[in-house]
Amino acid sequence: MATEGEYESILCVKPDVCVYRIPPRASNRSVRAADWKLDTPDWTGRMRVTARGKVAYVKLEDKISGELFAQAPVDEYPGIAVETVSDSSRYFILRIQDDSGRSAFIGIGFGDRGDSFDFNVALQDHFKWVKQDEQFSKQAQAPDTSPKLDLGFKEGQTITLNIGQEGGRKKKRPQSSGGFGLLPPPPGGKLAPPPASRTPDNNNTEQSPPAATESDAGCLLDLDSSNSTSEAPNSFKATASSDLWGDFDSATEQ
Repeated sequence: MATEGEYESILCVKPDVCVYRIPPRASNRSVRAADWKLDTPDWTGRMRVTARGKVAYVKLEDKISGELFAQAPVDEYPGIAVETVSDSSRYFILRIQDDSGRSAFIGIGFGDRGDSFDFNVALQDHFKWVKQDEQFSKQAQAPDTSPKLDLGFKEGQTITLNIGQEGGRKKKRPQSSGGFGLLPPPPGGKLAPPPASRTPDNNNTEQSPPAATESDAGCLLDLDSSNSTSEAPNSFKATASSDLWGDFDSATEQ
């Protein structure tokens, strides 16, 4: 049964319903609505189906005043509280109860087949929700035995993040036209000889250094004025034929 303080929701409302007093069942055979006095219902009014918690209530009320005529608490559907008849889909057997717990069986019927369909679907949807809610409660109480995915880092495991890089591509720095380029050739189109170059000759002897220029000879004359008229060392003598480069003239002797 529903507990106090639970919210009551409305599942279905039908403005026209007929109530019939039905004879007691003589056997377990199915009930037929044709055995009722369908042309002379015992009461007519409005039907309102509500739900509070897991229990649904079929309430028969006066159309004008809304006074409650009878109500049937429904714990399950299909069940003993609401039963269908064998010969029509517009009629049902309803078990009503009063506040003292006394119960009786009456027959109800709808003039339109669509109203009976809505009444049937409203009860089915409610108890379908009740069944799903019970399954969710059982799953929440049962311990979770499924394997859990471990997303933590293992010991010594690292991760690399590439932040601010566009696909690992590096843009080439544009070269300015005024940057360092190739040096222009020296004046006269002649290259200076490399310093202290050594080239073995056919006699495996070391090449003599190039002859001294006039400026070099002047420096030597300033250092030793007594030998100013002496001949320059042989190491400064060079001829055009012994020059490896051939494009440079040797200095003259002082």
